[in-house]
Amino acid sequence: MPITYHHTPVGIVRITEEDNFICSIHFMDDETESDQPETPLLKLAVQQVDEYFAGDRKVFDFPIKQQGSDFQQEVWQCLLTINYGKTISYAQQSKLMKNPLAIRAIAAANGKNHLAIVVPCHRVIGSDGSLTGYASGVWRKQWLLEHEARVAGVGQTKLF
Repeated sequence: MPITYHHTPVGIVRITEEDNFICSIHFMDDETESDQPETPLLKLAVQQVDEYFAGDRKVFDFPIKQQGSDFQQEVWQCLLTINYGKTISYAQQSKLMKNPLAIRAIAAANGKNHLAIVVPCHRVIGSDGSLTGYASGVWRKQWLLEHEARVAGVGQTKLF
């Protein structure tokens, strides 16, 4: 399974490819180097991640696939509908999915997302506007939301 590690403004990301799909993008807290050669798809993913951090990319278009239950796939698909620079609450996400009683299950599925930034679980916040939970650290979630708000010209990270 080809893997590359890449430096970003909020730490190193490990990008993994499997069967011609990017299957994970994870933030790392430790310095790690890859001795595996980069494939054309990994190079494309790195390029698009760099464009995102430069403020030049709002949507990723490389092929993605992650392992998960049908419910998790549905949750992650819903995340892909949240526009760049916008946030929704977990309750709003449950309503979008026509499953208003599944807020906790939806939040748990968001937490199992393996494609940081690309499948934008960082855009889901608490109903009170709080930056609840993010597997890669709430400080990264805040940075990503502020970055997107700045690029989009929104200027805030609350519900809008």
